[in-house]
Amino acid sequence: DNDGWPDIFFVNGTTLTGFPAESAPTNHLYHNNHDGTFTDVTASAGLSATDWGQGVCVGDYDNDGWEDLYVTYYGKNRLYHNVGGRFEEVGGRAGVAGNGKAWGSGCAFVDYDRDGYLDLIVANYADFDLLHPPAPGKYPTCLWKGIAVFCGPRGLPASKNILYRNSGNGHFQDVTASSHIDRTMGHFCFSVSSFDYDDDGWPDIYIACDSAPSILYHNNQDGTFTDVGILSGVAYNADGREQAGMGSTVGDYDGDGRLDLFRTNFSDDTSTLYHNNGDGTFTDVTYRAGLGAHTQYLGWGTMFFDFDNDGWPDLLLVNGHVYPEVDGLKVGIDYNEPKLLYHNRGDGTFADVSQVAGPGITVPTPARGLSVGDLWNDGRMSAVIVNRNALPNLLVNQKKYPNHWIDVRTVGTRSNRSGIGARVSVRTPLRRQIGEVCSGSSYISNNDMRVHFGLGSENEIRFIEVRWPSGLVELFRDVTADTVMTAKEGTGEPVRADVGSSTKPN
Repeated sequence: DNDGWPDIFFVNGTTLTGFPAESAPTNHLYHNNHDGTFTDVTASAGLSATDWGQGVCVGDYDNDGWEDLYVTYYGKNRLYHNVGGRFEEVGGRAGVAGNGKAWGSGCAFVDYDRDGYLDLIVANYADFDLLHPPAPGKYPTCLWKGIAVFCGPRGLPASKNILYRNSGNGHFQDVTASSHIDRTMGHFCFSVSSFDYDDDGWPDIYIACDSAPSILYHNNQDGTFTDVGILSGVAYNADGREQAGMGSTVGDYDGDGRLDLFRTNFSDDTSTLYHNNGDGTFTDVTYRAGLGAHTQYLGWGTMFFDFDNDGWPDLLLVNGHVYPEVDGLKVGIDYNEPKLLYHNRGDGTFADVSQVAGPGITVPTPARGLSVGDLWNDGRMSAVIVNRNALPNLLVNQKKYPNHWIDVRTVGTRSNRSGIGARVSVRTPLRRQIGEVCSGSSYISNNDMRVHFGLGSENEIRFIEVRWPSGLVELFRDVTADTVMTAKEGTGEPVRADVGSSTKPN
């Protein structure tokens, strides 16, 4: 509602067979009361929808200054247009509802052609026949450790991802074929992370895929994409194996000025940290970074975030198994699983601090979605977690660290109003840090889109640099630490405007 305090939106799902009238679970929107509490405003906001909900992404698709919501479903997806704090469902009218037959999963708003309007990438999981599902244990793909379980994803028909181009008039055009997004087939896709991995000024798209090579769509700057997942090194792990990717997050964990990539995977495997080499390729450094010890957990949502504001992005993973049958079978795995919190040592490695992080981390739950943000504008990042068939978790950062911080909110004018895709750099006397404004990410979730930086002991900010999607690069000076600052495009000190050029493909 544009009051400057992050609110919380939960996506919920019904059973596919439905609930009795008036008893079906709905999505929920909670308004931040600025005092550590929230109020459920779902009904008054117009968001009391039901159905088998999956994921959500946020962005101001019509540049009216109000953030809109896109929610994926098994069936038709929904686009909620924010009209002054109340939402109107316009998915069908805008052309982004889909055909009603897809199993929607992750999504992200991204201005892939840099024309100032947010486009939309939607990942789909599988083509699932609700009327004729394979019975648990019927096929080899319906067994896990000898246990009869629900089938999939192998054995199910894979679905295709969809790219919608924003026409700038409230409508979107399906450009999946003309953009070459449809040339990558046979993948079971989950989370979407859009980021400029090769630093050419054009947003690229990464999609974590289950039981298949993950996808990295390189932006060709002409309205088309090429899947370079294999060539760049992020489709497989260091052993050359495809993994069962679930969630993903992007951040410069080692402070070299390049955005790295982390992906969560299924159990009996490690999650994967890909170091950006700066030449269009990545290297799997999972074990080198100290992240290869836990293979028993099934990872979902994950985020780089600096929980102690020491200037080095830490890493949070939430876990939970998919097969309730594992409980009681003594296979060394439980359905409810603890979270994992890794502290960044600042030397390219991480320390597992989960056991000293409190019950919010150690108590096992069937976790799925994860979102992080500065909920109370005090520089202490909190985490919101969705659990399957259980209450959500709100993990509040209880410790007051002596370090400094800055939150950067971007407002585009020539660029999209949300500033999605903007590269933000903070320069202090001793260091330079980078971040990027992102929609989507984690596990089919969306985070506080303000870019948060911990500053350590430094309380002097020399300047903040923003490279806007329009190509404009400008500096913002006289910024005070320990505050939330707004960077509005065109109000800073211009540096250059030569980072590529936008295009409007037909």
